[in-house]
Amino acid sequence: MAIRDLIPWSRQENRLPVPVSAERERETHPLQLLHRDVNRLFDDVFRNFGMPAFAGFDRMSGWPHLELGETDKEIRVTAELPGLDEKDVEIFVEDGALTLRGEKKSEVEDKDRGYSERSYGRFERRIGLPRGIERDKVAATFKNGVLTVTLPRTEAAEQHIRRVPVNGCAR
Repeated sequence: MAIRDLIPWSRQENRLPVPVSAERERETHPLQLLHRDVNRLFDDVFRNFGMPAFAGFDRMSGWPHLELGETDKEIRVTAELPGLDEKDVEIFVEDGALTLRGEKKSEVEDKDRGYSERSYGRFERRIGLPRGIERDKVAATFKNGVLTVTLPRTEAAEQHIRRVPVNGCAR
């Protein structure tokens, strides 16, 4: 008997039909129950730390979504912030990092139907910056839920950029 035959989730499913009692036994197999309980435990632990659960990586992971672009003259950071206004967002450039911070509050109340709904969410993202950013000329725009922060480079930083040629290998 191979070790893989002892693990219930690695058995092939295209075997002959299994009697109902054997199917019920497989659902209550101790290793299968332990596997489910450990997965549930990890999901609960990571959910409490604001991290995505293993089963659902699409849940608010890394919110807000960022896009970084870089040229010789500037660094551009674009953040998707749906449902927020410019008054809900704070931007700081300090200690070699760009910090984006915001809070989303939503309250809906319908007295005719007799319900109210509230949702809250906070975020803070810190992005490390290279030396040579002109902190006094950093600009930000906010339009249709998209925040764009432009960080211009100093002329001294532009002079220290060295392009490295990429050579192909001859076979």
